[in-house]
Amino acid sequence: MDTTQRTEQQRSADRRRRELLEAADRVVLRDGPGASMNAIAAEAGITKPILYRHFGDKGGLYAALARRHTDALLDSLRAALDAPAERRERVEATLDTYLAAIEARPQVYRFLMHPAEGAPSEQGFDVGKHSAPLLRRMGEELAQVIEDRLDLGPGSHRLARVWGHGIVGMMHAAGDWWLGERPCDRAELVRSLADLLWGRLAAAGDKAGGPGF
Repeated sequence: MDTTQRTEQQRSADRRRRELLEAADRVVLRDGPGASMNAIAAEAGITKPILYRHFGDKGGLYAALARRHTDALLDSLRAALDAPAERRERVEATLDTYLAAIEARPQVYRFLMHPAEGAPSEQGFDVGKHSAPLLRRMGEELAQVIEDRLDLGPGSHRLARVWGHGIVGMMHAAGDWWLGERPCDRAELVRSLADLLWGRLAAAGDKAGGPGF
């Protein structure tokens, strides 16, 4: 098989994988955490064994969906952090971007963060094994942004990681509670969380030669 044939086969496989993920997305939007491999296979017009061939099991499908949605969310968060605005406005915009994302697609959020709700666990699917790395990835991404942009003094690498993971943990816990109970509107939650963060963020100077925070 020559290189052209291999490249075309890879493109075809990638395209088919995207189509299957889009079918899975439609089922997740409808069924949330109750989305099953049977329903996803039916939506895609294939049998479950073919779905297994592409993703292995529900854990493999979950991991692929998680990457897809996490990539999109991180792109949106980076755009909010890079917006031409004062630091406080960008902090609020970043918090709002995360909360707006989970509010807009609550079924997707629940599938990713509470996938066992409303449905019996399927073989090979471990909630903690797959959901925890999403938050860890976001924490590391934010930690890198903080380290690149803020002058935190001695121990800056360690402190940036503490801040990055701490902020993501706060956003996740507060957002999870808010999405379930709706005790206030999104704007009020954003302001309250920004107030909590603002003391140290306001005091830290921009890193010399960095893009600024």
